[in-house]
Amino acid sequence: MNLADDLYRETILDHYHNPRNHGKIAEATCSTEGVNPLCGDELTLYLKVRDGKIEDIKMEAHGCSINTASGSMMSEAIMGLPVSEARKIIDTFKAMMLNKESQIELPEEMEDLEALQGVKQYPVRIKCALLPWNTLIEGLESAEAEQGGVKK
Repeated sequence: MNLADDLYRETILDHYHNPRNHGKIAEATCSTEGVNPLCGDELTLYLKVRDGKIEDIKMEAHGCSINTASGSMMSEAIMGLPVSEARKIIDTFKAMMLNKESQIELPEEMEDLEALQGVKQYPVRIKCALLPWNTLIEGLESAEAEQGGVKK
């Protein structure tokens, strides 16, 4: 194990033990549940979207450290962004996790998410890392439907 692996492991454990944006939003635009029945991971995501911008995001995650850490990092990466920018981040993260040939360099503001690239060594765990992101996609679609189907 090298120094980079240790740092990545520390980042994942930090987000697992101290998840950012944990909890509920009382007056959320929508809440969405994601479940991975193969491993038991569960996640409920609460979004407050107004005028095409993610004003708030909270989550309650249960399951493995990868699921919780990924959701925590995701919430930090998209908080306050326009939905269109959040979708670009989702696409970039999913490409990083699903690209088997090489490692994808992430922009500086997403560098914590690089810690999850190590999960690619364990293909069965990739779904754990992607669960929050796939739940976010569903949540954004629900929020857009709530706001009259306008995509921003």
